[in-house]
Amino acid sequence: MTLAANFDSAGPALARPAARVAPSLDAALLRDKREGLVLAVRARWIACAVLIPLMFYLNPSREALYYVAIVALFAALGWAHLRVGTVGRSRMELGLLLCDVALVTIALIVPNPFRSDIWPAPMQFRFGNFIYFFILLSTAVLTYSWRTIVFMSGWVVVAWTAGVVWSMSSVAHPELSQRMLSAYPELPLIAEFLDPNTTNVPNRVQELVIFLLAAATLAAASWRSNRLVHRQAEAERERSNLARYFSPNVVETLAHSDSSLRSIRAQNVAVMFVDVVGFTTYADQHEPSAVVRTLREFLERMESEVFRHEGTLDKYLGDGLMATFGTPVAGENDAVHALRCGRDMLKAVEVWNSERERRGEVALRIGVGIHYGPVVTGDIGVNRLELAVIGATVNIASRLESQTRVIGVSLVASADLVERARTEPGWRADDLESLEPADPQMIRGVAEPIRTWVMGG
Repeated sequence: MTLAANFDSAGPALARPAARVAPSLDAALLRDKREGLVLAVRARWIACAVLIPLMFYLNPSREALYYVAIVALFAALGWAHLRVGTVGRSRMELGLLLCDVALVTIALIVPNPFRSDIWPAPMQFRFGNFIYFFILLSTAVLTYSWRTIVFMSGWVVVAWTAGVVWSMSSVAHPELSQRMLSAYPELPLIAEFLDPNTTNVPNRVQELVIFLLAAATLAAASWRSNRLVHRQAEAERERSNLARYFSPNVVETLAHSDSSLRSIRAQNVAVMFVDVVGFTTYADQHEPSAVVRTLREFLERMESEVFRHEGTLDKYLGDGLMATFGTPVAGENDAVHALRCGRDMLKAVEVWNSERERRGEVALRIGVGIHYGPVVTGDIGVNRLELAVIGATVNIASRLESQTRVIGVSLVASADLVERARTEPGWRADDLESLEPADPQMIRGVAEPIRTWVMGG
């Protein structure tokens, strides 16, 4: 007799660990375990496709129909597992897992009803078909849960033991036993071995013991894999939390190695300062809740532009922010990204002001100052990460932002930034659209005037 192999789906494999988990961790576990469920069900279907022709090869055509029907039922159970698989424990999943075990047991122990010759139930044990349970057991590992293996193994022991007891009590042809004894009167062990009504209990016990040993080993391996999944999900959660405080490029650098952040080094970067013009007056004239909401809306839009243009949000400065382009690792288009970011910030504020006017709120203006030059950068924190960008370039960028109020424009970019951007591979001719050269600006603390480009009146 032959039997199609069963590939278990998730069942209780998607059960939660005992401890409560954060939503982000739970989502990661759901994703990983769902992948395991899909893989297990696909393995089941592939096995069914391979075993259907094998049934016809090993059995006469009519007898093979019985096993083909079992294979088809296995495939249907796989589809059912895929439909009801969840993260939490589910009675429906447990029921489907029991159906898997029961179907294998029945097919292994109950004689094929399409057979026409004498076939006592104990004869079913002569073909070593218990090995199909090992396939069922091994594929349960695909669901990443040791609970699935333990649960399934327990029911295999119960179902197989019940089947052995039933076969021992169903001696349908006692005359065959008498013939064996008559043929080997002086060799009772051989007679018992050849007796088609003999269940051979020691062999059945041996099968279960070996099965349980294998199940324990696979359960331990699955438990270890489950711990790795939890650690990976926890690392993903920590990375998501880190992204709430650092820009994506810093998070990416930290995720691979923090050595580049700890070293203090000199490099050329683009530095940007952004500020709301007259925000102090606005705050004095509005309710605190409205002020905070406005500030959040503004910073959210500015932060999005910084990240979209591959910048690093260095810090919030009350009603403004400081951003850098080229930290923690310098890129080949840092000046271009800074220039485009400044222009797109002004466009974002225009859209935002349109929304505010529709709500009956006053429009706000911003000032943007950008400069490119040498800085000293690195982690200066002792017990916490604190990235610092220090140097005259930072001071000049801050003063250029202040100059927007003096000369009545929205953006002031140094000629050093524009000239650097023109040499970068990402430069386009339209990057200077709406920008025009302005008179050199005297900057406090700088001996020579700073040549500038401006945008917005």
